[in-house]
Amino acid sequence: MTAETAILLSLCVPLAGAVLIALAGRINDNLREAVTLLTSAALIVCVWSLLPGVYSGDRPTLQVTEILPGIRIALGVEPLGMLFAALASGLWLVNSIYSIGYMRGNRERHQTRFYALFAVSLAATIGIAFAANLFTLFLFYEILTLSTYPLVAHKGDAKTVRSARVYLGILITASIGLLLPAIVWTYAIAGTGDFTPGGILEGHIEGPLVGLLLGLYVFGTAKAAVMPVHRWLPAAMVAPTPVSALLHAVAVVKAGVFAITKIIVYVFGVDFLFAEPSSAWLPWAAMFTIIAASVVALRQQNLKRLLAYSTIAQLSYVVMAAAVLKPLSEVGAALHMVAHAFGKITLFFAAGAIYTASHKTELYQLRGIGRRMPITMTAFTIGALSMIGVPPTAGFVSKWYILAGAFQADNYLVLATIIVSTALNAAYFLPIVYAAWFERDNTPPGQEHGEAPLAAVTALVVTALLTLGFFFYNAPAIELESQLLQIPEQVWP
Repeated sequence: MTAETAILLSLCVPLAGAVLIALAGRINDNLREAVTLLTSAALIVCVWSLLPGVYSGDRPTLQVTEILPGIRIALGVEPLGMLFAALASGLWLVNSIYSIGYMRGNRERHQTRFYALFAVSLAATIGIAFAANLFTLFLFYEILTLSTYPLVAHKGDAKTVRSARVYLGILITASIGLLLPAIVWTYAIAGTGDFTPGGILEGHIEGPLVGLLLGLYVFGTAKAAVMPVHRWLPAAMVAPTPVSALLHAVAVVKAGVFAITKIIVYVFGVDFLFAEPSSAWLPWAAMFTIIAASVVALRQQNLKRLLAYSTIAQLSYVVMAAAVLKPLSEVGAALHMVAHAFGKITLFFAAGAIYTASHKTELYQLRGIGRRMPITMTAFTIGALSMIGVPPTAGFVSKWYILAGAFQADNYLVLATIIVSTALNAAYFLPIVYAAWFERDNTPPGQEHGEAPLAAVTALVVTALLTLGFFFYNAPAIELESQLLQIPEQVWP
């Protein structure tokens, strides 16, 4: 299979899978779920087959069609997109296994529609990862928004639909009102929107206009949830837990921070942006979002809302790292996408398992639950420690590189932000862990429960092991992302 064929199949496999899932759902549930698992496995084969070539320096591209003169739908594979695509495709399989246990355990309605739209969402995610220019990125970015809206509105009650409209309204308004004008502006002044090493804007724009264009990109890419365009994310917590995992770990929020990082590296260029004083506002916006979201998370009593605000803070770690504009911090931004994905999907899987087994959603209800659900709460503890950045978890690795980049730039505000936010992360996660393991069980008589269904528990064990495993075996990801800026040395945690 050639690289171009693999790129094309990476888009077509989940789309074909969505059709087959819809057809299989009319026959029986087992067939539908088998098709889901086979489709996700096939996507892994297609995407991961590209890895050896990218490691060796290949940058395959595929020209699909030209919409207007100079405006093309084109796909290409480079280190940052390769990492994102490999992450999303791998976690889709785990999420599909989890979804089987969750959706059946809660007797959710419209399960066929759920699995089919999930597949469409993954196709859009792969399109974003492999986009070779700004137009292609925008096209798949919008498809991802539209395909996930029905997933957020899955329950169908009035409260859910209202929250889903907030989700759709903010994301569409930001992308059409801010991101699209930024893309048009870039094509107009640079003559191209192709992602190019070193950037395409140097010599075409300067001064305050650079900061303005950067602002249109950052706030237009609202999936990154930089304040104040973050409210869609807590609103989306009305979705079933597998959808929350999709939003927070597999696709949606990662698409936002991935797009910002890719635009900084391949549209502005790190050196050009670092030399422009008008871009200096971005680290401040990211640092404010990190601290403010962490403080809000401290006040939450609902587990999923706490995780939502934690995600807002963790996403801005990626934005802040990218905005430091030093080679090691750019690698740290990419690594934090992986570390956050593993840790946060574990936390959401655990939250969903708790709900499936006991219908508990509030923090006070989790006292002593570790004795009833030891596997689930062990996984939750690992995910929480990764969010804090405690070794031996994935979160420590990415924070190491972000800190190294901050030292390269002598940016002590970034260092202080990481220290303060780490303390805040500990302040809202560790009390949950302590209450679950060491406080008295408050489950009412007659409502005793054990672990969630096997499929759900299996999935969260896998993601917890990935969270631990990335600490010990992260060299392939670091080697891949070091190609971004041709970093000669390695700084190992």
